[in-house]
Amino acid sequence: MVKNIYEYYAKWIREGRLKVNSDWNRDLKIKFTVQDPCQIVRKAYGDPIAEDLRYVVKAVVGEENFIDMQPNRSNNYCCGGGGGFLQSGFKEQRLAFGKLKDEQIKATGADYCIAGCHNCHAQIHELSEHFGGGYPVVHLWTLPCVGRSRPERTDLPG
Repeated sequence: MVKNIYEYYAKWIREGRLKVNSDWNRDLKIKFTVQDPCQIVRKAYGDPIAEDLRYVVKAVVGEENFIDMQPNRSNNYCCGGGGGFLQSGFKEQRLAFGKLKDEQIKATGADYCIAGCHNCHAQIHELSEHFGGGYPVVHLWTLPCVGRSRPERTDLPG
């Protein structure tokens, strides 16, 4: 059985093996939204994997700092970068197709968009620049690093 990293992150957080928290964002209140990648959510694992994705994101940024796109999960819009389109050479067409995604992200009012797929990350980053979205795109795998619980070091001098 093939598993996706979203499932592992969610499992490890639930089991306490991957210790993360959202304390870093409690006062900052930085808002995040998340892209549901077509290949992983709509074409492969469905809404259960989208729920794992949201569980991980909320555990790291805080549930109160998460804003879902509308529509979302299996009904979310394609970013326009997958299926080889990102590398196809049809940049103008790709950006025109992605305009709907850019508008969808802007409508959330989120400060950042999280992407768990490299094609989505690259496409959405370019959409933000091209259409003046002003929202940076963050790879999902960086979130556990930001929200990782750090034990106090008692072995450091003074």
